[in-house]
Amino acid sequence: MPVPVLADAPCVGKYMILISYGATDHSLSDRRLYPHVFRTVQSHHVHNMVITKLVKHFGWTWVGILVSDNDAGENELQILTKYMREDGICAAYIIKLTEENNNKDNKRISQMLQSPQVSVIIICGTYTDHIVGLLLNYEAIFLSKTFILPPSWAFNGVVSESQFPEMNGSLAVDFSSQLFLGEEDFMKNYRKFPNIFNAEELWTELDIIAGNGDKDSFIFRNITDYWNNETHFHTKPSLRNYLSSGVSTRVYHAVEILGKSLHEMFLYIKDKYQENSIPGLLQYTRRLQRYLQRMKSPLDPMASSYYFNEQGEAAHPYKIINWVFINKTKYMDVRKVEIGNYTPWDVSGQKLYMNPQSITWKHTREVPVSRCSDPCLPGSRKKARPTSIHTCCYDCVLCSGEEISNISDSDTCNICPSDEWPNEKRDRCLPKVLDFISYHNDTMASVFSCVSLFGCLVTGSILGIFISYRDTPIVRANNRNLSYLLLVSIILSFLSVFLFLGRPSDVTCRLRETSFGVFFSVAVSSLLAKTVMVCVAFKSTKPGSPWRKWLSVKLPYTIVLLCSSIQVIICVIWLSISPPFQDLDTQSYPGKIIIQCNAGSDIWFYCMLGYLGFLAVVSFVLAFMVRTLPDTFNEAKYITFSMLVFCSVWIAMIPAYLSTTGKSMVAVEVFAVMASSAGLLGCVFLPKCFIILFRSEMNRKTDLLGKRKE
Repeated sequence: MPVPVLADAPCVGKYMILISYGATDHSLSDRRLYPHVFRTVQSHHVHNMVITKLVKHFGWTWVGILVSDNDAGENELQILTKYMREDGICAAYIIKLTEENNNKDNKRISQMLQSPQVSVIIICGTYTDHIVGLLLNYEAIFLSKTFILPPSWAFNGVVSESQFPEMNGSLAVDFSSQLFLGEEDFMKNYRKFPNIFNAEELWTELDIIAGNGDKDSFIFRNITDYWNNETHFHTKPSLRNYLSSGVSTRVYHAVEILGKSLHEMFLYIKDKYQENSIPGLLQYTRRLQRYLQRMKSPLDPMASSYYFNEQGEAAHPYKIINWVFINKTKYMDVRKVEIGNYTPWDVSGQKLYMNPQSITWKHTREVPVSRCSDPCLPGSRKKARPTSIHTCCYDCVLCSGEEISNISDSDTCNICPSDEWPNEKRDRCLPKVLDFISYHNDTMASVFSCVSLFGCLVTGSILGIFISYRDTPIVRANNRNLSYLLLVSIILSFLSVFLFLGRPSDVTCRLRETSFGVFFSVAVSSLLAKTVMVCVAFKSTKPGSPWRKWLSVKLPYTIVLLCSSIQVIICVIWLSISPPFQDLDTQSYPGKIIIQCNAGSDIWFYCMLGYLGFLAVVSFVLAFMVRTLPDTFNEAKYITFSMLVFCSVWIAMIPAYLSTTGKSMVAVEVFAVMASSAGLLGCVFLPKCFIILFRSEMNRKTDLLGKRKE
């Protein structure tokens, strides 16, 4: 038969099954080395992780550590500091106490303990007299410190029952107490037992445990059901107090699990094997190991999970206890208030539960602060100090540029999305303002709209006048159809202004950049055709002149069609290769998104402008050359002035256009369109309208011929 052992030591024989109720060394979780070891308690990895989560919960990032100078203390210290590093917690100092400490060491320890920034101290490792001696030697310092105690200290009788005032307000991590099956019935029967225990005799037996302290205090905490008459004082121990603390529940579960596993294994062997074919001892051990591994919880046999996990450990919840000392007349009462718990199998983020309202802190109602640096407020980030090796010691710097931090103690600042920007405190992102010439809340759009409509109205009125007086000499001179075409192109140029207003889109961007180029090309081509016709008409007046054959009606229309077609071809190629599109500029101005039109291909954009400028220059030069020809209806001097205005406007517009962005750039372009359109309209047609309306005598052919003869 295998030898099932209930022990608290890791020595395991080849044919031995061991169930430990207190061994927490992590190496026992290695199933290759210790396949037959089971534990009703988890390794010290878990409770050190719970301590770290507890410290992080209260925002303590700068803590001290007192560690027992033995193998257990060194092992747990490495585990604790590993979890602390993962959660961004730093150890301000680590004090290992030995018997060899000298006066120099004591002075150094005193200086470390007096650090005002460290108000929380974690005790690591097993109970040792050295740490207790430290508590007594530096009692005045520790009265302002809050201790975090591991389970080995939490259920240690000397610590929990001793009246150390330094422990007041401390927090302890302990194993959660669990009920036994049938515990309530057992307690009812226990209360029926006679009061046979005498307090004095019980104290004598327990004196070795309690020490030489206040026996009345010890009895009060551990003895119940006492009564007093004239001659006797009878007591009996508080059994529930012992059953719900220490290792009692873990021992009970170990025995329960082992007994059930042996029972099921023997039933299986009895049914399957004959007496002469009983399996060997090694096979017994392996089979018992499998039964133990698949055993359900003694408290909940219907549970879906097994009692022992893959590491052979039984996962149990932990409780967080607040030690509160209350002064009594003859003794100090120690109240242990459960303020929270840690459930390992709960979902992530909900494993630790705390009730901070039920905590009694030392000398204050607020949570103590234990930090190397003050927390960085939202809107700033942590910057490591060059003089410190600890990440918990840092300076706070404001987030720069378009970055924010919306949590305290942020390591980095986050960049706002492209359509948002930081507020003044840099703790949240705000939507950027959309920047374009809007019809709703922009005065500029209203002004441009009114001017454009007024220009269209004036141009339309002039067109109506010319149509009404189409048979008069001044309208018929220099091809009235070209005048009609020129007026229509000017109207379309004024209307193209509305393509520049409102929120740009891909369609409006393509139309706005090509429409004014085509419309102005038609207008300038019409003026060029008029100028050419003046020049040809003058040249053809001489007898036998070869220019007479160019006085065809088709010549001006050919010029307009040819010159305009070239601009149309440029625009078509531009739209085919790299058309303009809507562009969101989020970088030029903080807090703004400039919605603008991207030219797509700058080369073709400047080709379009360059060709328009070429037509204007040719028309200007030719009109300037024939401006003094002796013809009553010579429009060359008016065309010269109109081209001078046109070229001046666009030459001035280009540098202004290139040096601005957003609405200003669009406004410059719109102004150039309206100014050049108004220049063409005013210089070419207003003098003629003045003659038609106010100097009608100059619009008669007989008068004009008479003046010519004179």
